[in-house]
Amino acid sequence: MSTVNPGTAAGRVAAAPATPANLPLRKRPVDIFFIVMFSLFIVTCIISDAIPTLGIPQTATTTNILAQWNYTYSSQYDPLYMHEPLWLRFITGTSAFVYLPFYVLLIVCLVKGYNWIQLFAVIYATMIISLTAIPIFGVEFFGPVGDRTPNPVVFLLYNGPYVLVPLLLLIRMRKPLPFTRRF
Repeated sequence: MSTVNPGTAAGRVAAAPATPANLPLRKRPVDIFFIVMFSLFIVTCIISDAIPTLGIPQTATTTNILAQWNYTYSSQYDPLYMHEPLWLRFITGTSAFVYLPFYVLLIVCLVKGYNWIQLFAVIYATMIISLTAIPIFGVEFFGPVGDRTPNPVVFLLYNGPYVLVPLLLLIRMRKPLPFTRRF
């Protein structure tokens, strides 16, 4: 008869590997970059996306300062945005009323290091790239003449970060437990 002594190798149960600790925010400079960028995205959602979604006229003579800013931008660089087709209003509405609250949540998760945001960040980044960037950039560069941007460089300077930053976020969130590593 053989007895197993808990102190022997045969009697030990393998312990589950410990989850690595999150790095403090100061050791995650990429996340600090994301906090700054998504904070700016919150502001631009309010300025740029809520106005057309709510149907506020974007004209040179409007009394709404945000609508005036939108008009100034769109009349010079983004005629598609000035024309406000219905499909674009759906995209700006998604940005103003879905992405904006997500940005607030993402910033909190970046600061606190909540790893559960990973899946939602991947979904968000994929949505931005596929449902926003492709149709808008497609029309701006290859659409009807009246909807194309007259100045692609300025258009990209304004709008490029809204695709590049989510793409970087997608890369950042590529592996489990994103806040346990620098990038």
